Amino acid sequence: MLLPDATTDLDGAESLEQDRARLHAFIDAHPRLFVLTGAGCSTDSGIPDYRDTNGGWKRPQPVTYQAFMGERATRQRYWARSLVGWRRFGRARPNATHRALARLEHHGRVAALLTQNVDGLHQAAGQQNVIDLHGRLDEVRCTACAHRTPRETFQHELVQLNPAWALLDASDAPDGDADLDGRDFSSFEIPPCPGCGGIMKPDVVFFGENVPRDRVDAAITALNASDAVLVVGSSLMVFSGYRFVAAAARDGKPIAAVNRGRTRADPLLSLKVEQSCAEALAFIA
Repeated sequence: MLLPDATTDLDGAESLEQDRARLHAFIDAHPRLFVLTGAGCSTDSGIPDYRDTNGGWKRPQPVTYQAFMGERATRQRYWARSLVGWRRFGRARPNATHRALARLEHHGRVAALLTQNVDGLHQAAGQQNVIDLHGRLDEVRCTACAHRTPRETFQHELVQLNPAWALLDASDAPDGDADLDGRDFSSFEIPPCPGCGGIMKPDVVFFGENVPRDRVDAAITALNASDAVLVVGSSLMVFSGYRFVAAAARDGKPIAAVNRGRTRADPLLSLKVEQSCAEALAFIA
């Protein structure tokens, strides 16, 4: 059994090196990259992703904007789970993938980085030109008057109103959520907006909600200024991110993707590297 295992290991190592060499050549050939990132960038920071290697959901789909705004029970369930999940999500730190991309920007190779993530870890790693396509989870915004509150401040308010919930623990779910299935959320209290008493919502784009036009315009401007696209850690199953890759393909720009498993853009790719993000980008160090 030793010989086949050893051979498999050697083949895997050789394949990884070949993939890195191709990716290295792609980056060297295109000095103005438009980088688009997804959940695969942050899994090494302890933040779970949504999809399997075939692009399917690993769990029920996230809450929709319409349900959050229309149903108090949905908001209670959301914030109860977030109270528990934020404790670890809020402490997440950048990993080798974030640092590699920040280093690539430092060397002047990135026109802009568009991220579908809401964790702020690219900025924490030192990335400067970041477009947060779906917003940031570290702020909470009133849906009526647009008053903003840091998520950490809102966390303290949630805990003060719901001290028993603060004692619970649960497994992590994507984007600061936690698996609290089977609980009765009807007694959970949610702080209203301190300015107008309106509904407070995390400053992120929910499913069923439109991405703000200024972010789309900024991404299009950056894409037009780039000479190639590098997708890192995204299956691109959500149209809000995929549309930029589709636009690049229409313009004839080369597209490379680092992602384990299928992406929506597979037919459009010039290069596909099916390795972990950190392993594939390790050469940038």
